[in-house]
Amino acid sequence: MNYEEALKLDNQLCFTIYACSRAIINLYRPALDEMGITYPQYLVLLILWEEDGITVKLIGEKLFLDSGTLTPLLKRMEQAQLVVRKRSEQDERKVLIHLTEAGKEIRQLACKIPEDMMRQRGLSAAEFTSLLGDFKHLLTRLHQAAADEQ
Repeated sequence: MNYEEALKLDNQLCFTIYACSRAIINLYRPALDEMGITYPQYLVLLILWEEDGITVKLIGEKLFLDSGTLTPLLKRMEQAQLVVRKRSEQDERKVLIHLTEAGKEIRQLACKIPEDMMRQRGLSAAEFTSLLGDFKHLLTRLHQAAADEQ
């Protein structure tokens, strides 16, 4: 591809991924609005539904977010009574995030979201699995390249 073609918007992988991400998040919006949460809050809840009572640091690592971004998000979730923040008894420097009953109960509403997203957009299970694998592979390669540069 020559430099003229390389600089066209339609030939940018970054833009295509960005536009897909925005479109997917917009698809989630009605279901998340019904639950009273934002997409980033949904991601935090997904982590906590897998493992409740983990550190802010671990949540940040899983979401690739720094504490400056994550702390205000967790504070809003605490104000909404979805989570509680507690200092670790073993190490007071660590803050643990625990689901409240409301945070646990909202999981029932969220259970239908992934299947609804696939079905509404005509994505087969095989297509979903293939895309997920491809993007996970890309993400791993990008993080490895960044780590190699340090």
